[in-house]
Amino acid sequence: MSGVASGGSGESDEPGIRGGSAGARPGAPGGLWSRDFGLFFVARAIAKLGDTMLPVALAAGMLQHGYGAGAVGLAMAATAACFASLVIFGGVFADRFSTRLLMIGADAVRLVTQSLAAVFFLTGHVVLWEICLIGAVNGAAAAVFQPGVASTVPRLATDVQKANGVIRVAESGAQLAGPAVAGVLVGLASPAAVFAAHAGTYALSALCLLLLRLPPGSRAASLGFRKDLAVGWREFRARTWLWGVIAIWCVLMITVTGPATPLVAVTVVEQHGSGAYGLVNSALGAGTVIGGVIALRLRPRRMLRAGAFALVGFAAFPASVGAQAGVGLMVVGAVVAGAGTSFWAVMWATSVQTQVPPDVLNRIHAYDVAGSLAMLPVGQALAGPAAAAFGAERVLLMGGVMVLVVCGALLAVPAVRGLVRVGGLAGGSPTPPLPGCDNCGSAAWGAPPQTPLLKRRRG
Repeated sequence: MSGVASGGSGESDEPGIRGGSAGARPGAPGGLWSRDFGLFFVARAIAKLGDTMLPVALAAGMLQHGYGAGAVGLAMAATAACFASLVIFGGVFADRFSTRLLMIGADAVRLVTQSLAAVFFLTGHVVLWEICLIGAVNGAAAAVFQPGVASTVPRLATDVQKANGVIRVAESGAQLAGPAVAGVLVGLASPAAVFAAHAGTYALSALCLLLLRLPPGSRAASLGFRKDLAVGWREFRARTWLWGVIAIWCVLMITVTGPATPLVAVTVVEQHGSGAYGLVNSALGAGTVIGGVIALRLRPRRMLRAGAFALVGFAAFPASVGAQAGVGLMVVGAVVAGAGTSFWAVMWATSVQTQVPPDVLNRIHAYDVAGSLAMLPVGQALAGPAAAAFGAERVLLMGGVMVLVVCGALLAVPAVRGLVRVGGLAGGSPTPPLPGCDNCGSAAWGAPPQTPLLKRRRG
């Protein structure tokens, strides 16, 4: 169904510009470092810096006011639960309305909530349910914000892979710096100062997005909230490479990522001390920077296949800890793991952003995020019982083996390993879609035949 969606979807964020061709990436500038991409880049880096400061401030502040680790976990869980449960609905909103305005609104909400948290911690008025409520509101705002990120990148850059690589490097650098900055602020001032700084990062992000001028996007007419949600699900199911990766990723969350998060911390701290754990974490962050830089240079024709091979490196992290290797080998394993996962992340994000029609990209990204995170709490909950039954080291060693199994499963799915990048090796503008071709590497902007409601718009 052609046409412009209600509520401003399909329109440029600039007045007087409507519509856009679906055969080429709408309005993307010729080079990467345009004014608008620079603004978006700064917004993402600043927001990531603030987000990585928050756990330090929350833990220090709650403990300072007499709460234990359980209360800290509850406050964090409130954010994660609201985000995971609402992000799919956020994808529908992002496909119906202006993504830029939704992201600005989400940042404004979090500016208010984090400022309020700063006041609470500054005045000593720290009540658990209020902190949890703030976390829940933050999670809901993040659920509205996150889906729009997927469609914003291809609208700002013709070289989507390079754009994702640059943003990944910036976010990884911010992830390294955030906890350190938060620790300094807590030491020199108080946790309230970190909450205030975190609120400031949302203000800067909102300002960058306010100055941003997005080129016109291509969207289908809204069919109503429930039907839009159903169409997004049908588009998700129609792409074997997409739901196949998510299904396999759930296995990784349960067997590797979920258990590794608490078990690596406990094992390294008990055997080598908290300083060694901090060093290993920093090495993991440094590896993600390296992986992002590599993704800027390598341009494989079959991106998911290359990403799956790179993801093999993730096995080095849990395996090195589970094998009780020395700190040096753990650091090496963390660097290799970070580089592998970061390279995969760029390949995956670029594939989704270039292979999925812009009309449903935000909804598809929301299903991607929700599916990827769904099994993480399950894996974390199973970490304790599994460690008690088999020992933490054996669970981590098995996690390393499961990484290899997951990568093998990714490569075993023809739709995943055979997905051809849009635009060939150069990765510039997308190639024209083949009529009636579903899951073909070149059919980036054409709706699959199973979903006739979404037809390509023509300029």
